[in-house]
Amino acid sequence: MKLPQSSFGCPLDSLLRVLAGPWTIYILCRLHNNGETRFGQLKRQMPGISSKMLTERLRSLEKAEIIFRHQALTVPPQVTYGLTTEGRELTTILDQINTVAYRWQNKEIKRTNMEKKTKDKAR
Repeated sequence: MKLPQSSFGCPLDSLLRVLAGPWTIYILCRLHNNGETRFGQLKRQMPGISSKMLTERLRSLEKAEIIFRHQALTVPPQVTYGLTTEGRELTTILDQINTVAYRWQNKEIKRTNMEKKTKDKAR
C-alpha cells in the first residue's frame, strides 16, 4: 500500500489523510456494496459530485492502492473501478463504524421522540 508520508511518522495519520478527502468514504461504500463499477455508474450514484472531483478521489484511492482501475481494450474504453484487498479490509472497519453510527442515530431519534412526547403531554 502506498500512503502519503506523515509529517509525524504515523501510519494512521497517513491513512486518514487519504480517507478524509471529500466523498472518499462514500466512494468506498459504493464500491463495497456494488462491486466493480464503471465511472458513469459511480457518478450517477453520487448526486452532487462533479466529474473532476470523482476523478480526483478515484486517482487518490488508486495511488494509495485502496482501489484498482481496469481499462478494457474496447472502443470506447470501458473503465471499471473496484476494491483491492486493502480496500476490502477497510470496508470491514467502515461496516463497524456504520453500525455504531446507526446505533447512535437511533438513540438520538428515540431521545427526540421522547422529548416531543413529553412536550405534547405538558400542553
